[in-house]
Amino acid sequence: MATEEGIVTKVYSSTAWVKCTKSAACESCSAKGFCDSVGGSDDDVEVEAINAVGAKVDDRVTISFETSSLLKVSFLVYMVPVLFLILGVVIGDKIAAIFNYDRSIFSVLAGFLFLFAAFFFVKAKGKELSKKKAYQPKIIRISFSSYRDRTPHH
Repeated sequence: MATEEGIVTKVYSSTAWVKCTKSAACESCSAKGFCDSVGGSDDDVEVEAINAVGAKVDDRVTISFETSSLLKVSFLVYMVPVLFLILGVVIGDKIAAIFNYDRSIFSVLAGFLFLFAAFFFVKAKGKELSKKKAYQPKIIRISFSSYRDRTPHH
């Protein structure tokens, strides 16, 4: 399970937006395209997470990501386009032989066509997966609560 710390910026009924500072792990993360940059800063990202602990705005929280979900997303992002490309090349080669076309040119064209289709497939599948709780980050604890209404002042 991968974890990060951040500050809650917005709270909704069951989710909260958490502003995190990009770590070195972000650069190699396969899901970094799903994070939104905040305020034009390249050092911060804002992530919508399931608010399982009732965090409030300005709380410092720890969010977690299921490692198995990240591996599945990595496969989707990196391997599916490669597999589509290979499939397109093979199909293009077979079709070119049937219709007596130039096999090299037709297989390259079919390969790029399938690669282009893979990007649409990955984008659609990514939107579908992002709605499932298993693929969403989750706030697992409040590290520091700065919310004033939680402690009475005398």
